[in-house]
Formats: sequence, C-alpha cells, structure tokens
Amino acid sequence: MGTFDNKVVVVTGANTGIGAATAMKFASEGAQVVLAARRVDKGLEVENTIKAAGGKALFVRTDVTQRADVEALINRTLDAYGRLDCAVNNAGVSGPVLVPLADVEEDQWDEVMNTNLRAVWLCMKFEIAAMLRGGAGSIVNISSIYGTKPHDLGAAPYAASKHGVNGLSKSAAVDYATQGIRVNVVAPGYTHSDIIDSYIEQAPELSALVVARHSAMNRVGDASETAEAIAWLCSDAASFVNGVVLDVDGGSTTKLV
Repeated sequence: MGTFDNKVVVVTGANTGIGAATAMKFASEGAQVVLAARRVDKGLEVENTIKAAGGKALFVRTDVTQRADVEALINRTLDAYGRLDCAVNNAGVSGPVLVPLADVEEDQWDEVMNTNLRAVWLCMKFEIAAMLRGGAGSIVNISSIYGTKPHDLGAAPYAASKHGVNGLSKSAAVDYATQGIRVNVVAPGYTHSDIIDSYIEQAPELSALVVARHSAMNRVGDASETAEAIAWLCSDAASFVNGVVLDVDGGSTTKLV
C-alpha cells in the first residue's frame, strides 16, 4: 500500500527539478499525478518516466499565468479522475539576478510577480474549489529561503514574490482550515535544478560562497530531498500541520563570509 493510493495530485512546473522529483515521488506512492508545465517535450518525458516505472501520470500543457489554462488543467483533472486531493504549486521563474532594485525593468518585475505570486493565487482559486467539492485537500506552495530574508544576489523581485507566497499561503490556511483543506509552504534552499545548475556552471566560485553562506551542511540539495518534505506535508501524517513554512535548506546559517 502506498501513502497516496487512489489520491489525485496536481503538480505545476512538473517537467524538471523539484517539480519532476515531486511528481515521481507521489507516483511512487500510488498517486495519480497530473503534470502541468509549458514545455511539452519535457512534460511528456516525465510522464513516460513515471509510466515506465509502473506509475500513473497525465501531462497537461499549462501556462500557470493564464486563467484559461489553469481552469482547463483542473477541469481536465476532474474529468479524468473525478477528484483532486493534493496540489503542489511549484512553477516559478528566477527573474533578473545581480540587478539592483532600481535597475529592474517593469516587464521583468511583472513576469516574476505574474509567475511566482499571481499564478499561485490563480492555481489555488481553482484547486480549492475542486477540493471543496471533495470535502478535503492539501496544498503545498513552493517558496524559497528568500521568502523570509532579503536576496543577497540582486534578485529583489524574486524575494518579494516569495515573501508574498508565504503570506498568501498562511492566509489561505486560515480561510479554509475548518473546511478540510490544509495549505502549507516548502521553502527550498539551493537545490539542483536547471536554473541552479546553470549558475553553478557559469560561476562556480561565487556559487560555492553562496551555498556556504546559506546552508550549514555546505552543499546543494537534491530535488528528491525537497520532494520528500512536500509529500509528507500532503500526507495524513501531517494532518494537524497547517500554515507552516518548512525550510529545506540543509540548516539555516547566519554566516557573513
């Protein structure tokens, strides 16, 4: 018996990194996983990987910044499986890096906010409605260690959006706590992904300094380690956990050098 046998789970940004690892974790525990992402080739690759391992997966091409896409995603999920038990809102962008706040362009700011914050609200809008129909549900939104502190690499829009995700999630947790829906947050530290790995490749010395500053374990995390925390928060084992921001960062540190 798997932890999520007969459960239906939606994961956004499910084509790479934490999203893909999370989708595969849920599938390995018996869930029927709906994968949402923009890149069709990568999304189908994850779907096929899950199916090849004996799991159940359905890829739905989705741009989470578009209301019609998000609504279609949830409708497709309900049409296929009749319910929605868990949702992981992971899709996001990094935005400008090493750019002082006043030098950020409006379109850059808007892209980060639309993807990292507005889209999380938009996804929850339709996910919660579906969960209310079923009488219960669990949502995990993906924030960042920079959701509780300033970004020291010149990425103010990213930090602002993730602070917003934390506040949005805690508010939703209170709004629906008596209706059977829990909303929590996982805040990863530096974790292997397409974005982080490219930074490490381009600036290995700077990356090493940043990782040492923000992780007491002094290493980059693996996406599967974050996926484990996400799955636990969605499970019945966390039935009295609501409105928390769980750091998965190797141990916070206040190192200044």
